[in-house]
Amino acid sequence: MKKSRFYVLCLALIVALTPLSAQEISYSVKKIWGDGTSHCAFTSLIHYKGNYYCTFREGASHIFDKEGKAEGKIRILSSPDGETWESVALVGKDGCDFRDPKLSIMPDGRMLVNFVASIYRDRKIQSRHPYVMFSTDGKTYTEPEMAKLDKKLTSNLDWIWRVTWHDKTGYAVSYNKSSKGDKKYTEAWLLKTKDGKRYNVVSQLDIDNFPNEATIRFLPDGRMVCMIRRERGDRQGLFGISEAPYKEWTWKKMGFQLGGQDFLYLNDDRIIMCSRSSAIKKATKTCVYKGTNNGRFEEILVLPSGGDCSYPGMLIVGDELWISYYSTHATRRAAIYLAKIPLKTLEAL
Repeated sequence: MKKSRFYVLCLALIVALTPLSAQEISYSVKKIWGDGTSHCAFTSLIHYKGNYYCTFREGASHIFDKEGKAEGKIRILSSPDGETWESVALVGKDGCDFRDPKLSIMPDGRMLVNFVASIYRDRKIQSRHPYVMFSTDGKTYTEPEMAKLDKKLTSNLDWIWRVTWHDKTGYAVSYNKSSKGDKKYTEAWLLKTKDGKRYNVVSQLDIDNFPNEATIRFLPDGRMVCMIRRERGDRQGLFGISEAPYKEWTWKKMGFQLGGQDFLYLNDDRIIMCSRSSAIKKATKTCVYKGTNNGRFEEILVLPSGGDCSYPGMLIVGDELWISYYSTHATRRAAIYLAKIPLKTLEAL
């Protein structure tokens, strides 16, 4: 009897300590790809010409196979309703690791797929270049081709992570090795493109401690908002805002580490963000956060996830927020999941 009472009290305490917002969220999650035989990771999600598209890297593991080779491929799924999914493309190249595909819709109506192609030798990186593909129907895609970068930043180890379009121009952050030759540090550059192939420098971002993965969004007044991961020092992610021409930035530390983050605005000052959470060492999760333009964010939901996980794609569909992500919590190797969360629940928080 005493044990039962103790368990009940513990449960009540856990519920009491759980944020009210986290207790009230009701949502659905479904695995849409992966049977545990291959490692599926790093997602992106869009709606294009009547169908939904989810892309990700598919390989033997997070990077290398048993023979030490890294040969990840880009898989693209299509769905008419977000329930049933089929593969419409699987793109790879012998001896090359295709990684981190991101989908966006260009001003001319084409779909852009941007990703990185890395070559390793004896498990050591030799080169890394941004690549792109295009589609006019979501079914057929052009051959992968190397993006053309501004000569100011070409280092043979460049990585354009996600392209966001605004006023017929695509913007992205590229990171590469430090010009000082120190492999422990990176430089981050804001780039722009008109055609998805050629990228010119807008400004160099004055960010320390190994900046890399970055997501850009825009406010209605044209201000650019950027969320960027850092992997050294205090490792805290940065939240930044800049006015056109996007050369001067105001950065704020977010108080926690990011990993594969994406974010969307529900209104001018209400942000929903999804990222890997490393708050508990060796217990990583994929979490949803709410925040505002002051750079402060609060965890509101832990998606079913664990281990190697995160890298979400986010899309508002009707009265729901859809989040694609990957996780190893239920399969031997990472699988792809799709969460659907009612917007009214998020807007009420």
